[in-house]
Amino acid sequence: MQAMRGWATRYAPWVGLVSILGTMQEALAGDYEGSPQVAEFVGEMTRDYGFAGEQLMGVFREAERKQSILDAISKPAERVKPWSEYRPMFITDARIARGVDFWRQHEAVLARAEQEYGVPAQVIVSIIGVETFFGRNTGNFRVIDALSTLGFDYPPRAEFFRKELREFLLLAREEQVDPLTLKGSYAGAMGLPQFMPSSFRAYAVDFDGDGHINIWTNPDDAIGSVASYFKRHGWVAGEPVVSRADVRGDQVDEGVTTGIEPTKTVGELRALGWSGHDALRDDMPVTAFRLEGDNGPEYWMGLKNFYAITRYNRSVMYAMAVHQLSEQLVQARGVK
Repeated sequence: MQAMRGWATRYAPWVGLVSILGTMQEALAGDYEGSPQVAEFVGEMTRDYGFAGEQLMGVFREAERKQSILDAISKPAERVKPWSEYRPMFITDARIARGVDFWRQHEAVLARAEQEYGVPAQVIVSIIGVETFFGRNTGNFRVIDALSTLGFDYPPRAEFFRKELREFLLLAREEQVDPLTLKGSYAGAMGLPQFMPSSFRAYAVDFDGDGHINIWTNPDDAIGSVASYFKRHGWVAGEPVVSRADVRGDQVDEGVTTGIEPTKTVGELRALGWSGHDALRDDMPVTAFRLEGDNGPEYWMGLKNFYAITRYNRSVMYAMAVHQLSEQLVQARGVK
């Protein structure tokens, strides 16, 4: 991270305004030369956030439009895999073994994160394992290229990615890093936990106390940031995540929740033929879902902590993969 702080001298102090947008357009070069969208964006950043217009245009002068990013985000969605195919993608012997190693290497930091935020170490490890295989796959696109390409050349979600571009430039200024050096996924997700820039600014923490937040190469900050994210999204220490259900009768599937929000209660499900393996209050809200497992349908009730996991990725199967990988990590490590 130290090497990336050339931003502090290269683009500091980020003050001053450029008032004539035409001048901005003329100054642009490269893939975004003459782009009125970029000129307007630069004008907004100088006016609303005090960026120095010429310095900011120095960034966009070097930003590159990547067709591979547009191809990746525009490709037809893959067939939705059943749970029997989805689960083996993430819960593998290699991922479990690497997760145990990661846990051992960062045991003290994980214990501190669990104590401060109430999020179990195995859940933090599991998120990093599912997202990037513990840092192996963090993405090779420059974030500035990804967010510029999608913010200016992908109309269906341009507003969202332009907002993330704004957040990215703000975090680069706040952390005193050169935005041209930071890398991530084709969609701009960054570091070991794959935070989007808005999530970085809202939830990432300087967990090692060095004055900077580095989720790219500093596992301490990545661990603390994941724990912070879950705490802020409603994780409750000591509570379970899911409860397996037995079902009977012809009204069972009427209980399956539409979406991921916990809109059913345990009592409502009981009336439809659901019977949880755990003692749950009838008034407890849950997300009720069915998965197609190796041995047929599986019925589950997701509790408050399950919903917290879905706030990281709005997918029931994603949340189940994180949860079950965390269980496998505990078992493999021999921790009660």
